[in-house]
Amino acid sequence: MKDNSKYQGIIPAFYACYDKDGGVSAEGVQALTRYFVKKGVKGVYVGGSSGECIYQSVAERKLVLENVVKAAEGKLTIIAHVACNNTKDSKELAAHAESLGVDAIAAIPPIYFHLPEYAIAAYWNDISGAAPNTDFVIYNIPQLAGVALTMPLFREMLKNPRVVAVKNSSMPVQDIQMFKMEGGEGFVVFNGPDEQFISGRAMGADGGIGGTYGAMPELFLKMDELIRAGKMDEALPIQNAADEIIYAMCAAKGNLYAVIKEILRRRENLDLGGVREPLYNLVPEDAAVVEKAVGMIDAAMKKYVG
Repeated sequence: MKDNSKYQGIIPAFYACYDKDGGVSAEGVQALTRYFVKKGVKGVYVGGSSGECIYQSVAERKLVLENVVKAAEGKLTIIAHVACNNTKDSKELAAHAESLGVDAIAAIPPIYFHLPEYAIAAYWNDISGAAPNTDFVIYNIPQLAGVALTMPLFREMLKNPRVVAVKNSSMPVQDIQMFKMEGGEGFVVFNGPDEQFISGRAMGADGGIGGTYGAMPELFLKMDELIRAGKMDEALPIQNAADEIIYAMCAAKGNLYAVIKEILRRRENLDLGGVREPLYNLVPEDAAVVEKAVGMIDAAMKKYVG
């Protein structure tokens, strides 16, 4: 059986990093990568929702991944999300990711057009075929993609030996249990919704990939540590604290990722720029939201991490 331990743990979704002119900042990408190495997370998920992938060009996405790989220096598991709105560009990103030696590539289903499941399977398999020596992760996020990973589609994809995991961002934790059972021994399922990390782990998730992990990695690392030690009762209050922080961050008028980047600027001296339009950047009244979230993170760190 294949050893998939490199996928077990806390894997933050990587944020888009921009310079003052709105272009991708190679320096910012490398700084954020080194930050994650320093925090001790298992890996990073590059080019997903948090990475603003649908608002970046193929060339920009290549530049991001190249700089993540460069700065990681082999110290992180790297999963590269390569899905685009067409198969051609997705295959180009998949081949590029494999050339860089990433651990896995990932893809959401095609969006906008509601395609039949055999077309979705063909899309995923074509992408996987462009990186024949690299693991493939199915990204199930029906609330944004508009299509869910059904059990028949999942069974079809399991015929591809490179399919090793599902990043499950649907809300029902039962989905995690179903994918784990159907996937069989050694198959990996990542919990997606950060607000229910410990619930997903209780249902069998091997770890998590999350968009808010980067703002407070220590809290999720502590939850993971406690869960592995069988101390779910001690992990629960940390989950509740993290959820309260997430709710506070979502209270801003600006996009959640704009809030997180400002938190990282204040707490970690990381300048990652704003978010790319049409995502909404922070407005002056959001300063109070950011300040509150920073205080909540600091308090939770002190209480639960030390």
